[in-house]
Amino acid sequence: MASSSAAKNPKKTNLLDHHSIKHLLDESVAEVVKSRAYAEDSRLSNVRLLIGSIIIAIALLAQFYPKKFPENRDFLIFISYTKEKNAILFTYPPAGSFNSTGLVVSSKLPRFSDMYTLTIASADPKSISANKPVVLTKSVTKWFTKDGVLVEGLFWKDVEKLIDDYNGDRKSK
Repeated sequence: MASSSAAKNPKKTNLLDHHSIKHLLDESVAEVVKSRAYAEDSRLSNVRLLIGSIIIAIALLAQFYPKKFPENRDFLIFISYTKEKNAILFTYPPAGSFNSTGLVVSSKLPRFSDMYTLTIASADPKSISANKPVVLTKSVTKWFTKDGVLVEGLFWKDVEKLIDDYNGDRKSK
């Protein structure tokens, strides 16, 4: 299914922009994880949206209120940093599985580097069904053509292997 959609609509990016490379890879990782029966857990994103909306409402009120606006942005930054860090996807456990925790999928692509690091860990590391995180670090040049087209088959294989490594460790416990 992925290969037929890739032939019709190849995913292309600007190879000189590390933000667009990371964004494209992160979107593709989310597709792979969701294709493996992990449903996205968007609760944290919803909480951030709610807090952001409240801060915007307070800012609007403060604009027309004669007193100074309190600095609430530190609270939102704290929530984002402590829980999310580099997370691109939170999931629930797969339907029908005996596992009680979902996944936290995070990635890094440092500026001026071609090394993309993908980490899969348990959403609840203290759970008895949690497993050790697995990490993949690879040069993005292995997944893109010289024209900036993502070779989805290669990338999907690497991400699926990482998911299998994570789940394989759990089976051997």
